[in-house]
Amino acid sequence: MRLELRGITKRFGTLTANDHIDLTVEPGQIHCLLGENGAGKSTLMNVVFGLLHPDEGEILIDDVPQRFANSGDAVRRGIGMVHQHFMLVPVFSVAENVVLGFEPTRRLGRLDHARAREEIRHTSQQFNLEVDPDAIVENLPVGLQQRVEILKALNHDAELLILDEPTAVLTPQEIDALMAIMRSLAASGKSILFISHKLKEVRAVSDVVTVIRQGRVIDQVPPTTDESTLASLMVGRDVSLTVAKDVAAPGAPVLELDDVVVRDDRGLAAVDHVSLQVHAGEILALAGVQGNGQTELVEAIAGMRPVESGRITLGGRDITGATPRAALDSGLGHIPEDRHRYGVVMSLSVADNLVLNAPRRAPFAAHGSRNLAAVRDNAEDLVGRFDIRTTSVQAPLSSLSGGNQQKVIVARELSRPLEVLVASQPTRGLDVGSIEYVHRQIVEQRNEGLAVLIVSSELDEVMALGDRIAVMHAGQITGVVDPSTSRERIGLLMAGATGADHE
Repeated sequence: MRLELRGITKRFGTLTANDHIDLTVEPGQIHCLLGENGAGKSTLMNVVFGLLHPDEGEILIDDVPQRFANSGDAVRRGIGMVHQHFMLVPVFSVAENVVLGFEPTRRLGRLDHARAREEIRHTSQQFNLEVDPDAIVENLPVGLQQRVEILKALNHDAELLILDEPTAVLTPQEIDALMAIMRSLAASGKSILFISHKLKEVRAVSDVVTVIRQGRVIDQVPPTTDESTLASLMVGRDVSLTVAKDVAAPGAPVLELDDVVVRDDRGLAAVDHVSLQVHAGEILALAGVQGNGQTELVEAIAGMRPVESGRITLGGRDITGATPRAALDSGLGHIPEDRHRYGVVMSLSVADNLVLNAPRRAPFAAHGSRNLAAVRDNAEDLVGRFDIRTTSVQAPLSSLSGGNQQKVIVARELSRPLEVLVASQPTRGLDVGSIEYVHRQIVEQRNEGLAVLIVSSELDEVMALGDRIAVMHAGQITGVVDPSTSRERIGLLMAGATGADHE
C-alpha cells in the first residue's frame, strides 16, 4: 500500500496541532515520524486512522483520495493502528481480542472458537508473532500484549501498520523482538509508519525519517543521519546526549533496606531478602529485566505493597509498612512506573495534578478551603520550568501527550523538599530534549545532597546516571557494581550470574 498525505492540517481551537503536513509511505517501507512530545505525531496518526477528521488536506491510498468517517473505514481500507496504550480487553483470551468485531461464527451466531484459534495460529506463524491463542491477555507480559495488537491489525488484512510509540513500555529484549517483527513485516510488503522519539531505534529500523516540530515537517533525512543532528532537528536546538556529572561525594545512608521480603499478587516472593543502602548525594541505579522484582520493591518503599519481613528506614525512621501518605510525609519523592494508575488523575486539570501530593497543605489550602490562586501560580511556574506542553494549566491532563503527562509527575515530585527520590522509569515516553532536562534535574538534586534511587529498563540510562549500579534478578541483588563496568558484565548479572563484587 502507498499512503500519501497532502497538506494535512488539524486545529483544536487556536492550537494548530498539524500544519500542512506532506508525507508519503511507500509499500514495504518502514517510515519513521520523529518528533518531540507534543509535536503533533499522535494527532496526525489519529487523522490517518479516521479517529480525527482533518480541517484541510487529503489522504490518498494508491493515488486514490480517501475520506474516513471513522476508524472502521480506515480498517476496511487496509490501515491498522497499534496505540501506545493498548486497546485490549484484559479478561478476554488472545483469540477473543484478535477477532473482536470481526468474529467468525457458527450456528445461532455463536463464536467459532476453533476457527478463531486457527486463524490466529496461521497469522502468527506467517509473521513470526508467536503467541498462545488461549492465553488470557492480562496474564501476558507487555511485549506479548503488543504482539496481540499487531495480530489484530494483520487479522483485519492491514496493509499499512501505524505503530504509535511502540517501544515506550517494552524491555530491551522486547524492543529487539519488535524490531525483528517490523523488518519481517516490511519484507513481506507491509508498509509501516513508525512514530517515535528514540533516536537509536529510529536509526536501527527505519528506511526514511521525517522530522516534525510544532506541527510542521522540518526535514526528511536518511536513517544514517547522526543522533546529534536528529536531536537538533527534533528539538530545534543543540541537545547533549550524554549526562554531565561530577564524581559523587556520598554522605550517610538515607534509604536503607535490610533483608526485605515482598510478595507479588500471586503470593510469590518477588523481592527475596534484599538489602540495599542509598546514600545522600548519590544516585543508585537499579538495573534488571522488567519483572524481576523491581516493581514490587519500589511499591514496598512507597507504602503501596506490604512488606512480609525485613525493615525499610528513611532518614533513620522506620517506614516499613507505612501508608503512601506517611511515606511521602517522611520525605520520599516517588515517580511511579505506571503513571496512569498511580501517578495522575486524567480527568483533573494540569494544575490539580501538580499538587496531588499536597492538596490540603499551605499554600494550596488553608482552613479547609483551597487557595486556587496558589494552585494556579504553582502550575504556571512548573509548566514553564519543565517545558510542559499544554494549552492551559486548567486543561484536563488527558489532553496532554503521554510524555507531557510524565513531565507533570516529574515536576511535581522535584518541586518539594525531599530526602530521597525513588524514580521508576523516570524518562519513559520522553523525547531527547525532555530526557536531557530530567537527567540534569536529577543530577542537580544529587549534587545538593539528595539520595536518589533510579529504576530503569534502559541500560544506557542506568549506566549514564548511576554512581553505583545494583542489578536485580529473580527478586535478588546479583551484584552492585561501578558504572564503568562493561555492558557484558552487567548483562551477565541481569541474567542471574553473581560475582565477588556483590555488596
